Amino acid sequence: MSARLRVLLIVAVLAFGSLAGIWCAAVPGGTYTSAVSVITRQELRRHCEFLASDALEGRETGTQGGQAAGAYVVAQLRKLKIRPAGVDGDYYQPFGNSRNIICRLDGSDPTLAKEYVIVGAHYDHVGRGSPRNSHGPIGYIHRGADDNASGTATLLELVDAFRSLDVAPKRSIVFIFWDGEEQGLLGSEYWCQSPTVPLEGLKLVFNIDMVGRLRENRAEVYGARTAPGLREFLAANNTDPGILLTFTWETRRDSDHYPFYARQIPFLMVFTGKHPEYHTPYDTADKLNLEGMERVARFLFRTVYAAAQTPRLPGFRQAAFQEGSALQESREAAAEIPPPRLGVTWDEGAAKRHLIEVTQADPGSAAEIAGIRPGDRIVKFDGAAVHDAADMREAVSDAPEETTAVVLHHGESATHTLPLHLLGPAHPIGIFCRTDDAEPGCVIVSRVLSGSVAERAGLRLGDRILRVGKRAVGSEPDLSALLARQTGTRTLEVERDGELRALSVTLPQRDGGSIAPSSPR
Repeated sequence: MSARLRVLLIVAVLAFGSLAGIWCAAVPGGTYTSAVSVITRQELRRHCEFLASDALEGRETGTQGGQAAGAYVVAQLRKLKIRPAGVDGDYYQPFGNSRNIICRLDGSDPTLAKEYVIVGAHYDHVGRGSPRNSHGPIGYIHRGADDNASGTATLLELVDAFRSLDVAPKRSIVFIFWDGEEQGLLGSEYWCQSPTVPLEGLKLVFNIDMVGRLRENRAEVYGARTAPGLREFLAANNTDPGILLTFTWETRRDSDHYPFYARQIPFLMVFTGKHPEYHTPYDTADKLNLEGMERVARFLFRTVYAAAQTPRLPGFRQAAFQEGSALQESREAAAEIPPPRLGVTWDEGAAKRHLIEVTQADPGSAAEIAGIRPGDRIVKFDGAAVHDAADMREAVSDAPEETTAVVLHHGESATHTLPLHLLGPAHPIGIFCRTDDAEPGCVIVSRVLSGSVAERAGLRLGDRILRVGKRAVGSEPDLSALLARQTGTRTLEVERDGELRALSVTLPQRDGGSIAPSSPR
């Protein structure tokens, strides 16, 4: 260690207390629950204050400040007694004037231990800034508390939490503190060219970059479409309490996930967003949301643990290379309003008196073709009595394409049963749905019809319906079959904004009939 590096560390110790006080002690052993509680905002704060201190001069790779940051990280890992996984039995993987820092937790399953999950965060920053990487002013220390002392601190806490487990997860976990990210992803690219574990055994990469500014309890997620089912996988582990997640289809070459993505390795990145202090001297530790950091870190622990524990992780999804923000906007737009299935309007005032009196039958509509005329009264639809506007809307939405209406023509005393061929398939509970090969095991709500059962239950555009009761919904026909001929209250398990929710849907009970089999669109 050079004399200048010793001075930097001594200055940091004087500013923040003894190194023993800064380092968090490893819990001697524990369960999954106790491991989660190892991650605390107090420890996150201490790590960030050290790494973002003026003593480290912005942690630019290859400088004394960057080396001091690396020495701090390695000292923490030695304290935790986590296995080194760098070069020659050490924690470091040198390249040029820079150094990745690597450790690992071997899996507990003899077979799955040969597969790997990487969890990484870059610990370098931009020093005093340059015209290439600073938003100004240049020449002052750019402290980089959020970018990326927050990710480095989070990764240290994750190492601590995993090291505290009595039994490691089945799959091996490699923890990597990247260097040189700010100069063009140098550390992650070098590792991919000189990997310390076989690339063919690498199943999933987590990138932790800028997680210190959680606002309105919302974070962004990148990479969820790089393997099928990753969105639901995240939602299943987003609990206690959950974080609202915005899923982004775009993948840019702007952080250490990209070298893996380019090599067709699935990745996930949670990001709390840019801010005016990004790449300026004003990204300081006092602006961090420490409670939010703790929540993100615990969410990441649960998710990484699940990834390392699950028997099988999906492979890379090639379509992710062609997906971006424009396609996302197009796919997630609301479906067009469908043409009327029946094609009638009725007197709303009469409907409040439990009379469905037709005021208009659209030209060429199913109603006109069947012989329904203005002034007629609809008594039954699809075999069930209709008493008001809600009954009528639900009956038309739920009925199969081939059905009947019992009608009392204006001026007549006897009813007539008219055969009807409705336009388009039925819409269970009043929704349109779509499917997505990146999200198997669910249907995605693309429109909620006004006044429908679904709208009253609180379903929204973009909701993912996973289950009806305890039965999985893997496709549109599944949803149709699970709702067919049902009445009463049913519970839908729905994913919205990365959280799992339970919504109660009350299916109508109508005289002489119930919901007919249907196929949503």
